[in-house]
Amino acid sequence: MTDLSDTNIDRALGFAIPERHARGRLVRLGPTLDRVLAAHAYPPAIERLLAEALTLVALIGSTLKDPQAQLTMQTKSETGVVRLLVCDYRGGEVRGYVDYDADRLADAPAEPSLFALFGQTYLAITFDLAATGERYQGIVPLDGDTMAAAAESYFVQSEQIPSLVRVGIDKRADGSTVAGGLFLQHLPEGEDGRERLHTRLDHPEWEHVATLGGTVEATELADPALALEALLWRLFNEDEVRLLGDTPIVRGCRCDGDYIRSVLAKFPEEERRAMADDDGFIKVDCHFCAQVFKLPVAADAT
Repeated sequence: MTDLSDTNIDRALGFAIPERHARGRLVRLGPTLDRVLAAHAYPPAIERLLAEALTLVALIGSTLKDPQAQLTMQTKSETGVVRLLVCDYRGGEVRGYVDYDADRLADAPAEPSLFALFGQTYLAITFDLAATGERYQGIVPLDGDTMAAAAESYFVQSEQIPSLVRVGIDKRADGSTVAGGLFLQHLPEGEDGRERLHTRLDHPEWEHVATLGGTVEATELADPALALEALLWRLFNEDEVRLLGDTPIVRGCRCDGDYIRSVLAKFPEEERRAMADDDGFIKVDCHFCAQVFKLPVAADAT
């Protein structure tokens, strides 16, 4: 069995294909994914959904140059099995959470479609750029067979950038999960950050890259024995591929006792006492990591 602690796991690899004016990311998650999923006893369908979403935020988020910038992906539904799904990425850290209706899930098929889980709803992708304080958000219908397809639609519709997104997930015999993804984009001007002119979905250079990228198999993306560099060579051996850097991906949660204490201190003491239990403590739980903070009512207490 492949050692999931090796260098093929929990990393994002950036690359460019200069002659084709394309850039991309490959990502593969293993133990980091399991640490996020282990915070809640998710049933298989919800676990797989969250694994795909976490892979997507790692794929897209790792393109951010500002280490303090954050990518958030969220969708919610009033009528579906899943009431809320939210994941984010910042500085190589990912976290995610799903709130779902267990009764509705029990009535759903064993392998429910995206529509069966959410009904008719939307996917919101938000970029918070710490360096400039700017925020960008795009909202697209959550349709198609996968969340990867919805993310691809976001870039084509909201950003008007020809893109390809693929995700593969493998639930292993030992109970662990491995997921991988490929993210490709076309840059007609050949330089990141320059004005994009003459963007066309049928550009011959993009057609070449998208055709080759589209041949990737889900099993290849989620195979920890296949190095990301080797997968790149397998897909694009006809072209010169330049590696753009490697980003470790870890589970990260920004819940912090001091921060929560500072937030509670802003409430009047009367309101804090109303929040407290019979022992005089306020319990605050983090949905992302399932950690519970038990804090005294007094604002200055430790």
